[in-house]
Amino acid sequence: MANIKLNDVQKAAVESFGKPVLIFAGAGSGKTRVLTHKIAHLIKNDLVDAENILALTFTNKAAEEMRQRVQKIIKSKSALVTMGTFHSVCAKMLRSEIHNLGYTSEFSIFDVQDQTSLFKVLLEPMDFPKNYITPKDLRFKISYFKNRLISPDEAKKKATIIIDKHYAELYEKYQIALKENNALDFDDLLLLPLQIFEKFPKILKIYQEKWKYILVDEYQDTNKPQFMLVKNLAKSHQQICVVGDDDQSIYGWRGADISNILDFEKTFKNSEIFKLETNYRSTSYILDSAYSVVKNNHNRAVKELVANNGDGEKLGLMQTNDEMEESDAVISALQKEIKLEKRNFSDFAVLYRTNSQSRAIEDAFRRSGIPYNIIGGVRFYERKEIKDLIGYLSLILNPKDTISLRRVVNFPPRGIGLKTVDKCVIEAEKRNVEMIEVLNKPENMGIRGKQADALDVFYNIISKYNDLLPKLNAGELVRALIEEAGIKKYYQDSTSPEESERYENVLELIKSVDDFMKRSPDGGLSQFIEEVSLLTDLDQWNDQNNRVTMMTVHASKGLEFPVVFLTGLEDGLFPLHRSLDSNETLEEERRLFYVGVTRAMHKVYLMYANNRRRMGSDDLYGIVSRFIGEIPEDNLEKISFTSALTRKVIGGKAGKHTKTAVSRTVVLFDDFQVGEYVEHAIFGVGKVMALSGQGENQRVGIEFKDGLKKKLVVKFANLKKVDSPD
Repeated sequence: MANIKLNDVQKAAVESFGKPVLIFAGAGSGKTRVLTHKIAHLIKNDLVDAENILALTFTNKAAEEMRQRVQKIIKSKSALVTMGTFHSVCAKMLRSEIHNLGYTSEFSIFDVQDQTSLFKVLLEPMDFPKNYITPKDLRFKISYFKNRLISPDEAKKKATIIIDKHYAELYEKYQIALKENNALDFDDLLLLPLQIFEKFPKILKIYQEKWKYILVDEYQDTNKPQFMLVKNLAKSHQQICVVGDDDQSIYGWRGADISNILDFEKTFKNSEIFKLETNYRSTSYILDSAYSVVKNNHNRAVKELVANNGDGEKLGLMQTNDEMEESDAVISALQKEIKLEKRNFSDFAVLYRTNSQSRAIEDAFRRSGIPYNIIGGVRFYERKEIKDLIGYLSLILNPKDTISLRRVVNFPPRGIGLKTVDKCVIEAEKRNVEMIEVLNKPENMGIRGKQADALDVFYNIISKYNDLLPKLNAGELVRALIEEAGIKKYYQDSTSPEESERYENVLELIKSVDDFMKRSPDGGLSQFIEEVSLLTDLDQWNDQNNRVTMMTVHASKGLEFPVVFLTGLEDGLFPLHRSLDSNETLEEERRLFYVGVTRAMHKVYLMYANNRRRMGSDDLYGIVSRFIGEIPEDNLEKISFTSALTRKVIGGKAGKHTKTAVSRTVVLFDDFQVGEYVEHAIFGVGKVMALSGQGENQRVGIEFKDGLKKKLVVKFANLKKVDSPD
């Protein structure tokens, strides 16, 4: 967009003045360019003084980008414009006005950790059953109330069941406690200005006169408090311009209300509406396919994007047997794109609906030495719940592993605090034995009652599974362990959405163990832990800059990439199963698909699997996503793919759920020598600079062209010896 002049519709939207303005800005249509030019137009033409302009965004990054762009157009006065996120602008306002509500201007802003600490204090005297209401549950529920402008009194009136009455009571106590601490949470930053405006109309008038023109970015993402804030500020002068795209409204689950943008004309009468329908990012095939899906939503404004970049390529459609083969298919397509189109790793994005899907793709990338970044999430094997379970497995393999013992001795929570652990350390040092050995004699350390029982149970679990190592395969051991150690019950008893996702990841680790056993039928638990540790280590060693981007579709909003892989396109996964019972949630899933496809500039690959185990169960999803069925067949190119997996169907009939035996073909490898040249399918020819291990365990450090360094596991790398670098 940097070298493109404003088109006719953009120019008209920029120059419109005197009426409320709604700009529907489709994906890649120059939304930020229009906003910044409009701010500059208002100032340069003396329509509004810079200090009387308020521009609201959702991220600090967007606010900073807007500030820099405006500064390039008008250097002298751009600093006078108030630009920032809703929360930052409100926080600044409250520093001046919050004394009217009985707080001081030095109020604290509580983050999640602060909130959690306060919730624990409030929950302690309630004497609820364990996990009846957790701090995370309470934070989620209170935020839900606040995003919908429900006060504690209203929450009490609406409560019809016991647990909701408890939530309402705790909500009231929480707000009182916040005020006693002269503190606000993030939701309060939006709510308290509304309270001030309602109680003190003169203060509202001051800010209405201060901000005589208001601009709002990503208006489709506003929740009720944000909508009311903007409505109040613009009420008297009606000088407001909002920019957004209802087709990209994907945050309903956290309070965003799509009706704010669709009903703009009802809120602000006599408004002018502009539709930016020229897309400068994607090709016609990409846009037509995305539109063919989102047009099936009833709750949307009529509009259709037109590509400025020509027809482009059809969308690649790849059907695979399971998520392992899907990951191989991504690598195969990526390899061809690099060879034929001379692309860099940074040109690719792999998108998925849920974080747990990343595991199979991460494993495949690591084995192939492909560098990647996960945006908006934590790498699978670095997530707390995964490190906890790996800690258990490491301790079972090696009872001398004191670091792992400290990590898991009180997980799930069993009342073993740091002081108890310190006593165990002192006793182990005194007796000159490993720490694990003192756990079964807690009375020797003066530990009695529930803590003594907990230590004894923990010791017996570790000892039992250490004895079972030769008798159980890795998959059987892990499944039994999460049951007996109480890990499964801990996650299943929680009603928190975050804990549900953590449990999904725990079950995905079980799937990771299963996948390992399919690749290495003779491998045991120690080999699995070694592979996980090895691959994680290699990933840190490899090139840090030029990387494939991995993220959820939600996290991709606002970004663009030359090539996008949209994975897991099966009904029940994308769209999610829980969305199928409601038109409202299904339409949001459809908008999410639209967002994913329109991140691509040149090429989109749509991936789905015939079999995919979800949540660690034996349930298989094999029905292609309904969204693919909404794309015209002429827009799709079916790409056949077979990985190095050999499969046989065991039992069952066609069309029924069947179990699949999977074995990877053996990869031939040589024992390489330092100084030799080798060829890699993606990185090309390189020189062997370092070696470690032999045979299947051999690792090789290679320097490829342009100084690119890779450390690879030979059995996964498919390296070929070559005579020379030419």
